[in-house]
Amino acid sequence: MNSADTAWMLVSTALVLLMTPALAFFYGGLVRPKNALNTMMMSFNSLGFVGVLWAVIGYSLSFAPGNSLIGDASRVLLRGVGLEPQGTIPHLLFMSYQGTFCIITAALISGAIVERMRFPAYVAFISLWAVVVYSPVAHWVWGGGFLAKMGALDFAGGTVVHVNAAAAALVAAMVIGPRKDFKQVALAPHNVPFTLLGTGLLWFGWFGFNAGSALAANNIAALAFTTTMLAPAGTLVVWALLDMVRLQKTTAVGAGTAIVVGLVAVTPAAGFVGPMSAIALGALAAFPSYFAILWRAKTSLDDSLDVVAAHGLGGTVGAVLTGVFAQKALNGVADGLLFGNPGQVGIQVVAIAAAAAYSGVMSFALLKLVGLVLPLTASADEQALGLDLAAHGEEAYVHGGGMDAADVLDRPSLGAAPALSPSPALAD
Repeated sequence: MNSADTAWMLVSTALVLLMTPALAFFYGGLVRPKNALNTMMMSFNSLGFVGVLWAVIGYSLSFAPGNSLIGDASRVLLRGVGLEPQGTIPHLLFMSYQGTFCIITAALISGAIVERMRFPAYVAFISLWAVVVYSPVAHWVWGGGFLAKMGALDFAGGTVVHVNAAAAALVAAMVIGPRKDFKQVALAPHNVPFTLLGTGLLWFGWFGFNAGSALAANNIAALAFTTTMLAPAGTLVVWALLDMVRLQKTTAVGAGTAIVVGLVAVTPAAGFVGPMSAIALGALAAFPSYFAILWRAKTSLDDSLDVVAAHGLGGTVGAVLTGVFAQKALNGVADGLLFGNPGQVGIQVVAIAAAAAYSGVMSFALLKLVGLVLPLTASADEQALGLDLAAHGEEAYVHGGGMDAADVLDRPSLGAAPALSPSPALAD
């Protein structure tokens, strides 16, 4: 084992764990005040339920020896997972680091169904999903499964995390249905500073997410660290320019969304591409996500916080462009299209399609299964009251606390669309 590698992975594990509370702030600021705590609890509870299930069974299904589709049960209850080396770090540390990925991936799904999914049903769904969907897909790519054998490149989770979660989010939004007042009132963000705080903490944690995926304190970690800094910068520049050309103004929520899209896009590529390629990748990723959010706001799909546009499209574009910009000279793994290996793009597309199809089908089945036992959708009265009180018996903002929920409940937004996306400047 290597002490420097162990120290770096201890830090990286803590950084990635921080991303789940960061996601709570990012999502929590984007909803109405009567649902702020419920939205944040959807992320925080993943730390518990998904974290425990990862140790009990998820790690074994993901990383234990098995077949091309799933790991076996040899690591259930962490049997044989101790302080022995896993590469150059303790096996327990490797398990913990990978667990933080599973936790935040499950939490990402919540952005599509906030403000109307019943909390017990949500917890049951993400718990099952982490075992039945996330673990097999992680095995396919990172545990020696069939996508790894095909040569699919996913440095830190474009396919395993973002495409996987977005497919589940899309299905969940369709099965749960829209909010009772969707398209009737302005569903505006209530605390943009919360969202910006979440954005900053996500970017901070993402250095552990991407650079930590080198699993060592080495040159690949330094490369991933640099590309994680540069790609979101490229996305932010293009996003701001699109806003200024289209609307002659930019928004803080738009900036936060752009940064997240850039981070998502560079995730599969972080340790495979050079710095200039990272900027180009981030810049290119801005276009599909920007216009998808604009389009979605005009449809009947209530993907509340545009998980599909930000994480689904961002992860898809990033995974495909990994097949374009990857350089074997940097990573020793594979070249992409621009460096003489056009077949890598096809491999990336197969990996994306496999993860999205499996996640979509299984998520639908799991939601229907949970729905047989627990009601999935909050009633109209519960939604009107707010899920903070209905589900938790608490309020984010009490009377006299600077913002009275009764004063802002379903308030109209000046010049806004009936339903606002995470980037309000995109709503006509």
